Parts: sequence; structure tokens; C-alpha cells
Amino acid sequence: MQLPRALEREFNPWLAAEARFNEAATLLGLDEGLQKVLKSPAMEMTVHIPVQMDDGRLEVFTGYRVQHSLARGPAKGGIRFAPDVTLDEVRALSSWMTWKCAVVNIPFGGGKGGVICDPAILSQSELERITRRYTAELIDVIGPERDVPAPDMNTNDQTMAWIMDTYSMHKRTTVTAVVTGKPLNLGGSRGRVEATGRGCMIVTLQALRKFHIEPSQAKVVVQGFGNVGGKAARLMHKAGMKIIAVIEFDGAVYNANGIDPDALEKHRRETGSITHFPGAESIDKNEAMFLPCDVLVPAAKENVIDSRNAHKLQARIICEGANGPTTAEADKILNEKGIFVIPDILANAGGVTVSYFEWVQDRQGYFWNEQLVNGRLEEIMVNSFKDVVDYAERHSVHNRTAAYMLALDRVAFAIKLRGIYA
Repeated sequence: MQLPRALEREFNPWLAAEARFNEAATLLGLDEGLQKVLKSPAMEMTVHIPVQMDDGRLEVFTGYRVQHSLARGPAKGGIRFAPDVTLDEVRALSSWMTWKCAVVNIPFGGGKGGVICDPAILSQSELERITRRYTAELIDVIGPERDVPAPDMNTNDQTMAWIMDTYSMHKRTTVTAVVTGKPLNLGGSRGRVEATGRGCMIVTLQALRKFHIEPSQAKVVVQGFGNVGGKAARLMHKAGMKIIAVIEFDGAVYNANGIDPDALEKHRRETGSITHFPGAESIDKNEAMFLPCDVLVPAAKENVIDSRNAHKLQARIICEGANGPTTAEADKILNEKGIFVIPDILANAGGVTVSYFEWVQDRQGYFWNEQLVNGRLEEIMVNSFKDVVDYAERHSVHNRTAAYMLALDRVAFAIKLRGIYA
């Protein structure tokens, strides 16, 4: 179905990123020239990837890699495989990575990549050939000191192993630090798999503490039960919070007394769906997000909270586990409703933070135990939450604007210190 023009613009991720950038830059009083530097990607690359398919025919896939900023360190960001990947989307996600890394104050800039393909209809060997040829095309623009990819939508630790191996073959030496999110046996980090969900749990606990809500009294609705939402739900449940509803693409389940996420995951493994779970009742997936709750965790995809539905939300706190789950137009409505938003560039930064730890460990050749990883992650997430909330209160702005202002300020400061090479 064709969206109205106004909604097309609202859902465009690059325009959403630009709107938030413009607001933060104006409030910071950044001069026009510096705004142009901060807004413009440092490098955009489009590659066309010829691949021989299993049946012998040749196909050509289109891939992208965008490095938004290298001011604070190497570009950092995932690679996604999906049929609807666009350059606008990759641009937006790369800029979000710049701001995300700056918010949690780790020494990376932002990058992002993607290949237009449908992994659901590709064999493992076809995916490997696409990955390796895509990597070969990027050999001159990625590397531990320049651009460090990671898994994203429809890519995983196996994909990263293929990238690391391809890059290493070209460099004639094993270079584990070229990617993060690798298998443990190839230089991966303990704690990486659940890092994004753990980060969501940590900042949610901080928000509950701010509003004097005991975790045992907190009712949570989780949208998306994948790597982020599923792990966030389990960790929040373990911390004492009550998961009253879980929403997935094929349905939603509800229990006012709480759902055991481990039991729900077991049920999904056995049946292929979260629906008809014995420990909860099935409800309308399109209405579950609007249940009264203390915390809503949108951890599925972009643009699920928009100008058409934001007024229906009854959450006290929103912890954005996904990238870009709220449109810029919806922000205005949430602000009017007084909903406390933990923005995506803070809430889901646990993943990139532990990716940073993995990169450090690879470069050191010395690996940490999971307790150390989780402890250092908690320290960074707690400090970053305080930084954003204090900035919001000091400048009388909302959390998302504060997070962008803080991030822009840090990147702009680095650029000013470095100067412009001529």
C-alpha cells in the first residue's frame, strides 16, 4: 500500500536523523560550516557484487558502506542483508552510530553497511560468496584502524568470520580486529551476544530509580523477542521486573501477573511462535503496545511509534531497544504526554560498547572474563545515562535532544581540536 507523502517523509530514516541533528545543532549554536561537516558522511561507497549462484547462473547484488565520521576514531557499525536496504537507510544508520559512540564516549566514529538481498531464499554457500566478494570490494576502506564492521539485521557471527577470513587472506596475516561480533574461538568477546539487551536493562533500572519505582513493581511490555528484545526481557525478568506482554510479528501474549521469558522462548522453539503460550493469553499484536505499563521496550524495527499512534501509548518510560523506533513527529507527541524516553543512541548502545571491548581485546591479544565485560559495560551505561539526563535537565530539553546535543558537542570538539586538513 502506498503511504501518503507526509508519512513517506516521516518514515525516511535520513530525514529523521537530519531533523534531530538540526534541532541539536541549533540549540548548541554550532556555526554553519561545522554543521555541514558534522552532517555530511565522510565516505559513501556503492559496490556491485557478481556472485555465481548454486544453480550456476550469475547474479549481481548491490552493496553499500558509509563512513559517517572518523573524527573520534575508526568508523564502527553493522552490515545488514535485506531486500529493502537503501542508501538513505545506511546513511542514517551510520550517522546514528557516530552519535551513539559519542554518547557512550567510546573512541569510534559511525559507519554502516548493507547488501540488497533476501537471505531467506539464499543458501549458506551463496551467502558466503556474497559476503566474501562484498568484503573484497571493501578491502581498501575497512580495517582495525579505519572501519570495523559488525553483525546487523540478517548477519551473525558466521558472517563476521567470513569477513575476517577474507580480509586476513588479502592482508596475508590474521587480523581479528577487523570486525566485531565474531565467534569466541576467533577473537570474539564474552558477553557480546546479550550486550544490547543488557544495556537496555541497565538504563531501565536507572530510569526506574529516578522515578522511585521498585523493579518488582515495574510492569514491562516488550515489542520484539529477538536478540535485543528477548535478551532484554530475560534480564529484566531476572532483575525483578514483571514482563506483562511480549509482541512479535505473528502475534502477542499477555499476562498481568508476568510472563517467564525463558518459558516463552522454549515454547517458541517447540512451536515456531510465541502465540498459544500456556503461560499467557494471546492478544491483538496491533494493540498490545498501548497497554498501561511502566516500561515499553520497542526492540523490533524502525518507525513503530509514529504520529498516528503515539497518542495511544500509556507507558511511563520508553527504552528504545531498536534503532529509530520513534519518528521525529512522534517525539513531539511523547514530549507533550510527558513520557520519559531513553533514546536509541543511548538505550541500545550496549552492543557497540562491548564491540569496543572486543576490538580492544583483539588488539591486546588478551581476553577478559564475562564478569569483567559486564562490569565495565554497566559502568559505561550508568555514567552515560547520568550524562544524558543531567544534560537534559541543565539545558531544559528532552532526553533525545540532550543525547544528540551531547554527542554533537563531543564530535564537534574533536573536529575543532584536530582542525581541517588542507
